[in-house]
Amino acid sequence: MARYNGPKTKISRIFGEPILGNGKWLGKNSNPPGQHGATRKRKSLGEYALQLREKQKAKYTYGILERQFRKTFEEAARRRGVTGENLIKLLEARLDNTVFRLGIAPSRPAARQLVSHKHIEVNGEVMNIPSYQLRPGDVISIKEGSKAKESITSQVRGKNPKFNWLDWNETEVKGTFITYPERENVPENIKEQLIVELYSK
Repeated sequence: MARYNGPKTKISRIFGEPILGNGKWLGKNSNPPGQHGATRKRKSLGEYALQLREKQKAKYTYGILERQFRKTFEEAARRRGVTGENLIKLLEARLDNTVFRLGIAPSRPAARQLVSHKHIEVNGEVMNIPSYQLRPGDVISIKEGSKAKESITSQVRGKNPKFNWLDWNETEVKGTFITYPERENVPENIKEQLIVELYSK
Protein backbone atom coordinates (compact mmCIF):
# COMPACT_ATOMS: atom_id res chain seq x y z
CA MET A 1 0.00 0.00 0.00
CA ALA A 2 1.57 3.27 -1.12
CA ARG A 3 1.18 6.39 0.98
CA TYR A 4 -2.47 7.37 0.66
CA ASN A 5 -3.09 10.91 -0.61
CA GLY A 6 -6.67 10.51 -1.80
CA PRO A 7 -10.01 11.58 -0.27
CA LYS A 8 -9.99 11.09 3.49
CA THR A 9 -13.76 10.77 3.72
CA LYS A 10 -13.67 7.79 1.35
CA ILE A 11 -11.38 5.88 3.70
CA SER A 12 -13.51 6.87 6.69
CA ARG A 13 -16.59 5.49 4.89
CA ILE A 14 -14.83 2.17 4.24
CA PHE A 15 -14.29 1.62 7.95
CA GLY A 16 -17.35 3.52 9.13
CA GLU A 17 -15.35 5.74 11.48
CA PRO A 18 -13.23 8.91 11.14
CA ILE A 19 -9.77 7.36 11.09
CA LEU A 20 -8.46 10.11 8.78
CA GLY A 21 -9.74 13.50 9.85
CA ASN A 22 -12.93 14.52 11.59
CA GLY A 23 -15.28 12.42 9.43
CA LYS A 24 -17.89 15.18 9.38
CA TRP A 25 -19.61 13.64 6.35
CA LEU A 26 -20.08 10.20 7.89
CA GLY A 27 -23.50 11.08 9.23
CA LYS A 28 -24.68 12.41 5.88
CA ASN A 29 -23.27 9.62 3.74
CA SER A 30 -22.13 6.74 5.89
CA ASN A 31 -22.51 4.06 3.22
CA PRO A 32 -19.32 2.34 2.08
CA PRO A 33 -17.92 3.77 -1.18
CA GLY A 34 -18.89 2.07 -4.41
CA GLN A 35 -21.57 1.93 -7.05
CA HIS A 36 -25.23 1.86 -5.94
CA GLY A 37 -24.45 2.96 -2.37
CA ALA A 38 -26.84 1.56 0.23
CA THR A 39 -28.78 -0.55 -2.31
CA ARG A 40 -25.79 -2.72 -3.09
CA LYS A 41 -25.88 -6.13 -1.43
CA ARG A 42 -22.72 -6.67 0.56
CA LYS A 43 -21.45 -10.00 1.79
CA SER A 44 -20.66 -10.44 5.45
CA LEU A 45 -16.91 -10.47 5.97
CA GLY A 46 -15.13 -13.71 6.73
CA GLU A 47 -12.47 -14.25 9.38
CA TYR A 48 -9.52 -13.41 7.14
CA ALA A 49 -11.25 -10.33 5.71
CA LEU A 50 -11.95 -8.99 9.21
CA GLN A 51 -8.32 -9.51 10.22
CA LEU A 52 -7.02 -7.85 7.04
CA ARG A 53 -9.45 -4.97 7.48
CA GLU A 54 -8.20 -4.35 11.01
CA LYS A 55 -4.59 -4.31 9.84
CA GLN A 56 -5.45 -1.86 7.06
CA LYS A 57 -7.26 0.34 9.56
CA ALA A 58 -4.17 0.47 11.79
CA LYS A 59 -1.93 1.25 8.81
CA TYR A 60 -4.17 4.07 7.61
CA THR A 61 -4.56 5.45 11.12
CA TYR A 62 -0.83 5.71 11.80
CA GLY A 63 0.18 6.31 8.16
CA ILE A 64 2.52 3.34 7.87
CA LEU A 65 3.38 1.22 4.83
CA GLU A 66 3.27 -2.58 4.85
CA ARG A 67 6.98 -3.33 5.27
CA GLN A 68 7.39 -0.90 8.12
CA PHE A 69 4.21 -2.14 9.79
CA ARG A 70 5.42 -5.75 9.63
CA LYS A 71 8.79 -4.77 11.10
CA THR A 72 6.98 -3.00 13.94
CA PHE A 73 4.88 -6.12 14.52
CA GLU A 74 7.97 -8.35 14.59
CA GLU A 75 9.55 -6.06 17.16
CA ALA A 76 6.34 -6.21 19.24
CA ALA A 77 6.41 -10.02 19.06
CA ARG A 78 10.02 -10.10 20.31
CA ARG A 79 9.24 -8.02 23.38
CA ARG A 80 7.90 -9.39 26.63
CA GLY A 81 4.20 -9.10 27.25
CA VAL A 82 1.13 -9.27 25.02
CA THR A 83 2.09 -8.84 21.36
CA GLY A 84 -1.01 -6.82 20.43
CA GLU A 85 -0.52 -4.36 23.27
CA ASN A 86 3.18 -4.09 22.45
CA LEU A 87 2.25 -3.25 18.87
CA ILE A 88 0.04 -0.35 19.95
CA LYS A 89 2.74 0.89 22.33
CA LEU A 90 5.34 0.92 19.55
CA LEU A 91 2.99 2.70 17.16
CA GLU A 92 2.24 5.32 19.81
CA ALA A 93 5.97 5.77 20.51
CA ARG A 94 6.68 6.85 16.92
CA LEU A 95 8.00 10.41 16.74
CA ASP A 96 5.39 11.63 14.24
CA ASN A 97 2.55 10.21 16.34
CA THR A 98 3.95 11.79 19.51
CA VAL A 99 4.28 15.20 17.83
CA PHE A 100 0.59 14.85 16.94
CA ARG A 101 -0.38 13.70 20.45
CA LEU A 102 1.49 16.63 22.01
CA GLY A 103 -0.62 19.03 19.95
CA ILE A 104 2.35 20.44 18.03
CA ALA A 105 0.65 19.43 14.77
CA PRO A 106 -3.10 19.11 14.02
CA SER A 107 -2.82 15.68 12.36
CA ARG A 108 -0.40 12.80 11.90
CA PRO A 109 0.38 13.72 8.26
CA ALA A 110 1.13 17.29 9.38
CA ALA A 111 3.33 15.94 12.18
CA ARG A 112 5.17 13.71 9.69
CA GLN A 113 5.82 16.74 7.52
CA LEU A 114 7.18 18.77 10.45
CA VAL A 115 9.58 15.96 11.33
CA SER A 116 10.67 15.35 7.72
CA HIS A 117 11.36 19.06 7.19
CA LYS A 118 13.63 19.16 10.24
CA HIS A 119 11.50 21.35 12.48
CA ILE A 120 11.51 18.89 15.42
CA GLU A 121 14.24 18.09 17.93
CA VAL A 122 14.61 15.08 20.23
CA ASN A 123 16.79 15.70 23.26
CA GLY A 124 18.17 18.85 21.60
CA GLU A 125 19.14 17.11 18.35
CA VAL A 126 17.27 17.61 15.07
CA MET A 127 15.45 14.40 14.12
CA ASN A 128 13.93 14.03 10.64
CA ILE A 129 12.84 10.38 10.82
CA PRO A 130 9.05 10.15 11.45
CA SER A 131 9.29 6.48 12.48
CA TYR A 132 11.95 7.18 15.13
CA GLN A 133 11.10 5.17 18.26
CA LEU A 134 11.02 7.32 21.36
CA ARG A 135 12.12 6.03 24.74
CA PRO A 136 10.84 7.07 28.16
CA GLY A 137 12.44 10.37 29.13
CA ASP A 138 12.95 11.68 25.59
CA VAL A 139 12.19 15.40 25.21
CA ILE A 140 10.47 16.58 22.01
CA SER A 141 10.56 20.24 21.03
CA ILE A 142 10.29 22.59 18.06
CA LYS A 143 13.67 23.61 16.68
CA GLU A 144 14.71 27.06 17.91
CA GLY A 145 14.88 28.53 14.41
CA SER A 146 11.40 27.20 13.60
CA LYS A 147 9.75 28.83 16.63
CA ALA A 148 9.80 32.15 14.76
CA LYS A 149 7.67 30.73 11.94
CA GLU A 150 4.02 31.58 12.48
CA SER A 151 2.92 28.78 10.12
CA ILE A 152 4.31 26.32 12.68
CA THR A 153 3.60 28.00 16.01
CA SER A 154 0.01 28.88 15.05
CA GLN A 155 -0.76 25.15 14.79
CA VAL A 156 0.39 24.36 18.34
CA ARG A 157 -2.59 23.73 20.60
CA GLY A 158 -1.09 21.75 23.48
CA LYS A 159 -1.59 18.21 24.74
CA ASN A 160 -4.92 16.61 25.53
CA PRO A 161 -4.95 15.95 29.31
CA LYS A 162 -6.08 12.33 28.82
CA PHE A 163 -2.74 11.41 27.23
CA ASN A 164 -1.10 10.82 30.59
CA TRP A 165 1.98 9.12 29.14
CA LEU A 166 3.12 12.51 27.81
CA ASP A 167 4.04 15.73 29.59
CA TRP A 168 3.66 19.15 27.94
CA ASN A 169 5.44 22.36 28.96
CA GLU A 170 3.49 25.19 27.37
CA THR A 171 5.97 27.88 28.41
CA GLU A 172 8.97 26.19 26.77
CA VAL A 173 6.85 24.61 24.01
CA LYS A 174 8.24 21.13 24.52
CA GLY A 175 7.00 17.77 25.68
CA THR A 176 8.36 14.64 27.33
CA PHE A 177 7.62 11.04 26.45
CA ILE A 178 7.20 9.75 30.00
CA THR A 179 6.41 6.08 29.38
CA TYR A 180 4.75 3.68 26.97
CA PRO A 181 0.96 4.04 27.19
CA GLU A 182 -1.33 1.33 28.53
CA ARG A 183 -3.73 -0.02 25.91
CA GLU A 184 -6.85 1.23 27.69
CA ASN A 185 -5.52 4.80 27.51
CA VAL A 186 -5.09 4.78 23.72
CA PRO A 187 -8.36 6.01 22.13
CA GLU A 188 -7.91 4.40 18.69
CA ASN A 189 -10.58 1.79 17.93
CA ILE A 190 -8.23 -0.95 16.75
CA LYS A 191 -8.72 -4.63 17.56
CA GLU A 192 -5.05 -5.50 17.74
CA GLN A 193 -5.73 -9.17 18.51
CA LEU A 194 -7.09 -9.62 14.97
CA ILE A 195 -3.81 -8.26 13.60
CA VAL A 196 -1.87 -10.74 15.73
CA GLU A 197 -4.03 -13.59 14.41
CA LEU A 198 -3.46 -12.43 10.82
CA TYR A 199 0.32 -12.38 11.11
CA SER A 200 0.33 -15.66 13.04
CA LYS A 201 -1.02 -17.63 10.05
